[in-house]
Amino acid sequence: MNKMNSENFLNLLNNDSSELVRKAKIKRKRIHGKQITFSRNIFVPVTHQCRNRCGYCSFVSDDPNTWVFPNKFGDLLLLAKNNNCKEVLLTLGEKPEEKYQTAKDILRKIGFNTTVEYINYLCEITLGHHLLPHSNLGVVSHTELQMLKQTNASLGLMLETNSTRLMNEGEAHYYSPGKDPCLRIETIENAGKLKIPFTTGILIGIGETWMERIESLQVIAELSKKYNHIQEVIIQNFNPQEKTPMSKYPPPTEENILFSIALARLILPEEVSIQIPPNLNKDRIITAINHGANDLGGISPITIDFINPNLIWQEELDLSKELHQSSFSLIERLPVYPQYEKYLNIRMRGIVEEFKDNEKISTSKD
Repeated sequence: MNKMNSENFLNLLNNDSSELVRKAKIKRKRIHGKQITFSRNIFVPVTHQCRNRCGYCSFVSDDPNTWVFPNKFGDLLLLAKNNNCKEVLLTLGEKPEEKYQTAKDILRKIGFNTTVEYINYLCEITLGHHLLPHSNLGVVSHTELQMLKQTNASLGLMLETNSTRLMNEGEAHYYSPGKDPCLRIETIENAGKLKIPFTTGILIGIGETWMERIESLQVIAELSKKYNHIQEVIIQNFNPQEKTPMSKYPPPTEENILFSIALARLILPEEVSIQIPPNLNKDRIITAINHGANDLGGISPITIDFINPNLIWQEELDLSKELHQSSFSLIERLPVYPQYEKYLNIRMRGIVEEFKDNEKISTSKD
């Protein structure tokens, strides 16, 4: 891992950004060559109720009718199978039962005490359909992680930022207790202790400084180095949404996005993939790759991006053609990277092997 300190990275950014980009491009090319990976998935928003109220979020809703119940979930799994998806991305608001009586009532009615228990049940159903769950549940406990490890190929939690300053009044995370960096780091670290393949990332453009971005990436790098469980880090750019407190807040500039990708490539260990959401970077995918990105994350042929509903995913074929024109290859992968399959239980390893036997799936160390 690069031993440069925060000030060194900031100085490189401010005084020699061309060298920053050059080094990031060389490192990406050396590790990944011409391969750019993605996961074909179905995106299932289990509920939009959430205890947090982030200033930029359009996903959150008070409406209890947003819950996905087992019957509908089963239909979605069949749809996923019919469209050759391998990953089932389960996303929801964090701990809605702590805020809403309606959420408590819904969980009680279907036989669960917590949302995490319900998600674990849905993951069991997913495995029964020989698909691989990847859940994003917000902050969860060590005990909950132990349970989820048995039913998930990988788990995800965005660090977003290591800055507690953004929890101050008037900042993006003021009404979001679950965005406390200490709690999120604890979850990521506990996942490492339990050897759970993990996705995390930073959200840029929500009021953080360059130093805070660098320090956030360094926190992730240290956790990755210590536990060797972080598969990929998402560099996600803030996308203003209507009817949110930050709807008029300016999005990050392209320069901010690209330099953040380059810094991530240099700061993070070699085994960690740098992921960009393609629908948030539609006109700069090749440029982002040349700044250090090597993965496009989950792309669904059947569902929208419920976090950024105003930005559609590009068609897989169109992305493949665009990459091919720049001499890159779009390669499908699973939600667990090959080098982390050893962390899975026998049941999930069996499903992974089925996919590998049936189709050409990336087996390189992305």
